[in-house]
Amino acid sequence: MSVARVTEITASSTVSFEDAVTQGIARADKTLRHVEGAWIQDQKVIVRDGAITEYRVNMKVTFVLAD
Repeated sequence: MSVARVTEITASSTVSFEDAVTQGIARADKTLRHVEGAWIQDQKVIVRDGAITEYRVNMKVTFVLAD
């Protein structure tokens, strides 16, 4: 039997939403063991002087707890 936990993280990128997700998962994987998946809860852009300067995602990451 395994038990999983969900944690919420926010990641950002100046390139795209996809890049923000990729960076967020990579960072979570450095800290959390047994990352199994994630779902995107929210997407947001930061606008400065009429242009998008940052893409942000709030995601919930699922990881399995070690025995």
